[in-house]
Amino acid sequence: MSPKLSVLLPIYNEERELEHCLQMVFASTTPFEIIAVDDCSTDATPEILARQTDPRLRVLRHQQNRGKGGGIQTALEHARGDVVIIQDADTEYDPRDWDRLLALYTDEKARNPNARAVVYGVRDLSSQPLLGHLGNAGLTFITNLLCGTNLRDMETCYKLVPTALMRDLKLQSRGFEIEPEITAKLAKRGVNFLQAPVSYKPRKDKKLRRVRDGWRSLMALLKYR
Repeated sequence: MSPKLSVLLPIYNEERELEHCLQMVFASTTPFEIIAVDDCSTDATPEILARQTDPRLRVLRHQQNRGKGGGIQTALEHARGDVVIIQDADTEYDPRDWDRLLALYTDEKARNPNARAVVYGVRDLSSQPLLGHLGNAGLTFITNLLCGTNLRDMETCYKLVPTALMRDLKLQSRGFEIEPEITAKLAKRGVNFLQAPVSYKPRKDKKLRRVRDGWRSLMALLKYR
C-alpha cells in the first residue's frame, strides 16, 4: 500500500503563479492532503486561496511573516500523512513527479521495512543562470564533504521524508536555509538518501537572493552538520 502523502505548501505573495501551481497540484490524485500556509501575504494570495474548493486543501495563515522555513514548520505541525513533501508555490516543479518519488520510497520500504529512507528529487540545473548553477553545485559539494553524503542536488525543494522523522528533526531555520538544515540533520541520523530525476523550469523573478541566501545556507550546513 502506498503511504499517504501530505504536501507542505508555504506561500508568500505568489499571486502571479499560485493559481497555476494549485491547478497542477490538484490535478494529481496522489496527495492525501495539501497544507497551504499563507505567510502573511500582502497581495491577492489570500483571495486566491479562499476561492479554492478542493477538499484535500487546508489553508493556514501566519499573522506575521516567518519565512519559507517557518511556513514549512507550521504545515508540518498539521500534517496527518505518512510522508511529507515540500512544494514551492510556483511552477518551477511538476507535481507529476511525486509518483516517481513515492514509488522509489515504497519499493525501498518493501525490500527493507526498517530502512530509514528519504527521497530527493534531482533537478537538471543547466538551464539556471550561471551564478545559481555554480552556487547550487558548490553547496551540494560542501554538503557531501561535511556530511558524508553522495547527493546530486541538496537544495532541491522535493524532499520526501517520513512525517515522524521530519518532525524529529526539530527544524529551526526561518528562511531558505531550511534546505541545508533538513539535509544535515537527516545525514546525522544515518538515513538512506534515494534520488530520482525531476522536472525543473527555473523562474526569472526568484525571491532567493543567491549571495545572501547562499551564505546563510553555508552557515546552516556548518551549524547543523
